[in-house]
Amino acid sequence: MAEIVRMPKLSDTMTEGVVAEWHKNVGDQVEAGELLAEIETDKATMEFESFNDGVLLYIGVEKGKAAPVNDVLAIIGESGEDVDGLLKSDTGVASEEVKKEAEPAPTPAPVAEPVKAEPVVAETPIPAVVKPSNGRLKASPLAKKLAEEKGISLSMVQGSGDGGRVIKRDVDNFQAAPAAVSTAVNGQESYREESVSQMRKVIAQRLAESKFSAPHFYLTVEIDMDNAIAARKSINEAIAPSKVSFNDFVIKACAVALKKHPQVNASWLGDKIRYNDHVHIGVAVAVPDGLLVPVVRFADGKTLSGISSEVRDLAGKAKDKKLQPQDWEGNTFTISNLGMFGIEEFTAIINPPDACILAVGGIIEKPVVKDGQIVPGNRMKVTLSCDHRVVDGAVGSAFLNTLKATLENPILILA
Repeated sequence: MAEIVRMPKLSDTMTEGVVAEWHKNVGDQVEAGELLAEIETDKATMEFESFNDGVLLYIGVEKGKAAPVNDVLAIIGESGEDVDGLLKSDTGVASEEVKKEAEPAPTPAPVAEPVKAEPVVAETPIPAVVKPSNGRLKASPLAKKLAEEKGISLSMVQGSGDGGRVIKRDVDNFQAAPAAVSTAVNGQESYREESVSQMRKVIAQRLAESKFSAPHFYLTVEIDMDNAIAARKSINEAIAPSKVSFNDFVIKACAVALKKHPQVNASWLGDKIRYNDHVHIGVAVAVPDGLLVPVVRFADGKTLSGISSEVRDLAGKAKDKKLQPQDWEGNTFTISNLGMFGIEEFTAIINPPDACILAVGGIIEKPVVKDGQIVPGNRMKVTLSCDHRVVDGAVGSAFLNTLKATLENPILILA
């Protein structure tokens, strides 16, 4: 008997998916466990295997198209079965729960600001595209289809996938080199628009919900990083070629502080508050389409070098869109670090379901007062964003004091 295969919910935040590739055509025999399609979610492109044996009778979502979770993805059954009757009788289009999840938070309508054309004196050189050494241009099927639709030559697109492979986001982000413009500009207005990616849609929805539902307040402290700098240098000299970063120090120090202040390692659940005994720290990673937060699990029980190795591995997976659900689910606290971009201080929006997120700025060399003398010092500012429904000012302050003491005496991390 023919059965409907529905768009699966492949992540906790997924409300719709894009079919990146079909591995079967209508009329093909399909076995349970066999790869049926590749589905692009808000976080990764994942393989979807068939749960049924039979013939692929119908494809409900064409390659490159999006559909809500629980929509008809395909129909598998015996050859010659009535597909039209099954589709007409189907009442299981996107469930009410999924529809509610998909409703965007009310936000002001964006206004496209015109971009003024600036005079160009000389032609801008076209960046060279790195091609594989064997001369073949590698590209995903979805990238090829999008490039054809947009009239873009794939030979001009820089690939960011494995081995220089051109993938969907490369085509989406491709901008042709501007043509030479006369210095006599007539003030013509121009702009460009890009479709919002699945990842950006979910980021917008979740952060808007967090910002407007959780009452945020912010606490900032400045930390003396002189001892941490010396400790990092010694550690890296001892464990070369592996390198420990300052962010790894922050992750480990936060894990230590969270064990001492479990009120911060918590979540608001509406009619109750969950206080987590385990410490799973989410680490914000910037990727071309937005932001992903892979999770370092049981961070309090891991060494600095272990945390460093795991973060590098997770960051690489995030940038290649190879994270799996177990890599990004279950965070109890989150860290966002913009210090490497020269940012001295900022505030971050809480990452649900956490009650807090720590925004980490860069280490700044500046004159400081020690023992009544002005001497050079290295200082780093961190700001804790707190959900006031869960964490009060005194609790957040106590956590930051422990974090500050730990980073200023890094032997506590190594003990």
